[in-house]
Amino acid sequence: MVQNIFVLGADDFNCKLLDEIHDDRGYEFHSLLTFDEVKGVDKYPSFNGLIEQAESVLGHFEGRIDAIVGYWDFPVNSMVPVLCEKHNLVSPSLESELKCDHKYWSRCEQKKVIPGHTPAFESLDPFAEDAAEKIQMAFPFWIKPVKSTDSFLAFRVNNRQDLDEALRKIRDKIDYIGAPFNELLGHATLPDYVREVEGHHCIIEEMISGHQCTVEGHAYEGEIISHGIIDSFNYPGGSSFFRYEYPSQLPQEIKDAMVETSRTIMSHIGFDNGAFNIEYFYDMNTGDYQLLEINPRISQSHSEMFQFVDGTSNHQIMVDLALGNKPDFKARAGRFACAAKFYLRRFEDGKVSHVPGADELDRLRNSIPGVDIDINIEKGTQLSALIEQDSYSFDLANIYIGAGDTRELLEKFRKVVEALPIEIEGEVSREWKQAALRASYEMVFLGDVFK
Repeated sequence: MVQNIFVLGADDFNCKLLDEIHDDRGYEFHSLLTFDEVKGVDKYPSFNGLIEQAESVLGHFEGRIDAIVGYWDFPVNSMVPVLCEKHNLVSPSLESELKCDHKYWSRCEQKKVIPGHTPAFESLDPFAEDAAEKIQMAFPFWIKPVKSTDSFLAFRVNNRQDLDEALRKIRDKIDYIGAPFNELLGHATLPDYVREVEGHHCIIEEMISGHQCTVEGHAYEGEIISHGIIDSFNYPGGSSFFRYEYPSQLPQEIKDAMVETSRTIMSHIGFDNGAFNIEYFYDMNTGDYQLLEINPRISQSHSEMFQFVDGTSNHQIMVDLALGNKPDFKARAGRFACAAKFYLRRFEDGKVSHVPGADELDRLRNSIPGVDIDINIEKGTQLSALIEQDSYSFDLANIYIGAGDTRELLEKFRKVVEALPIEIEGEVSREWKQAALRASYEMVFLGDVFK
């Protein structure tokens, strides 16, 4: 019997991975709004408007609706529980999802059960006349909206000048995500202390540092299971991601401890029958680790890496859970021992004058085994017009690579970067290419560190 699965924010790259998952149950995938429809072109759409559009699509479908899934951040991961509740389908509750996504509510819940892994925090109304004076935390700290994606409007604040500039930018743009997030909050039952910290508020967080990694996991009928841990590396000297690498090379006892912490918090908030990923910082000097954030979904950024190493992407887990099934995920059944997702970034604005075509990309993929490439820009794109970018760079392309070890990953990456024809108007030295190559040569090999 065919099982009809609706994919919120469907895009070509992830639909390809969905088509490749183990299918012995007759999956039929249907697009439920496109990526551009759910994410918007220059601002986030109305949340309630998106729900109405999705309901219209579902209402005109003549078959049985078996599952609704999504792998993107807001608004997709918040639409899933709202729509599933309306159609009596399996998903985590909206309140448990918000205990992850609403950064202030999430920190309050974390402090109750994992205080030793929760950094100091406080809420802030950035529109208050004396906003700067209300902050109790000493510099340096991070300021970010209570809901943000891809580090949108997240700023490291070292002094009062940084703070004033961050508040100016936040006041100017926070409504892009604050308004639709408030529409979402209207669907949930909130405690008073959370209702007061609505979508136009910020959270101030203590600086945490160390090696960043992510525990991917899922909850099935009350059981919390980790299906993989991924290491993260930034561009040297900055906070922008350079690459993710799977599997993690952290010491096993640290990984086990992080998984147990993840079980504690996800059980506490009542998260069930869904996937999640939790980011941590591990201090190699003290052995301590701090929780950065909880994302109530699979990370589609990790999907191709799971495909390379485990033989199927984490989309399989998402689909199994949405259909009410225990995930069937076989570790280390893939073609490669390790894999990575690399970010090609430019750290200054510019206008794109050339991107590789489909034929060029296919030739590049075929010339280097175990490589896939996803271009995030088009000819004529003004980088500053891109949405969902971090506060310090622009994401030009993502490169996915499978290899036998970290050194081979970096060698393949350099070959791709050298051959990739992305051009920015007026750029002579291809700044993005030089930054990527420098980062690849300055990497610390965790396998060597922990020997």
